[in-house]
Amino acid sequence: MSTDGWKNFGKYGAHLDPGNVHGKIALGQALEDALERMIIEGGIKSPATTRRGLLARMKYLTTHKGGLKALTDAGATATRATLRRWTKGTQQPKPASREAIDTAYWTLRARNVMANPGAFKQHLNRAGQGTKIEIHPVNQAVVDEKRRRPNLRVRRFQVRYIWDDAVDAMVAGDVDKLEDIWDDVIAELDSDWGAYTYVSHIGLGA
Repeated sequence: MSTDGWKNFGKYGAHLDPGNVHGKIALGQALEDALERMIIEGGIKSPATTRRGLLARMKYLTTHKGGLKALTDAGATATRATLRRWTKGTQQPKPASREAIDTAYWTLRARNVMANPGAFKQHLNRAGQGTKIEIHPVNQAVVDEKRRRPNLRVRRFQVRYIWDDAVDAMVAGDVDKLEDIWDDVIAELDSDWGAYTYVSHIGLGA
């Protein structure tokens, strides 16, 4: 099968596998996954079930804009006096309230990181070194056997200079921009680049 055949994705049944998606979608998902890891790795390490973890979460929620609303949205119904006691550690919240505090903390932290994605861009740019990308080709199990490409393999290489635009596109939900960026990424591959327009998975930092 020629490379051109891959430009009409789905013609031979590959679209039936829910794991096979356009690279722009997989790239957006990979960015979201990487951002989630960054949010978690940079967050409070102690669990909310510990005194230290609870106090740290309450301090964050009561000293950052939107913290009280995040608590309310998470279902933590408490008076201001109760919130003060939770913050000081003089009163322990019930399990349901503790879970709501944990949810509110991670929600607010994610929102704050998303509102100022500069650190995420720096993380991906790595002072000009870029980030390694791992591209898994489409799953050909549902493609007619005579149409399969036995030479397709996982591709790994370092990608630079796209990350500022990629993060901005992810935050804005701009899939058209992500498609342009993905075209730039796979242009770095050999003449088989068209076979990676659609993929089964993309990993970052692998």
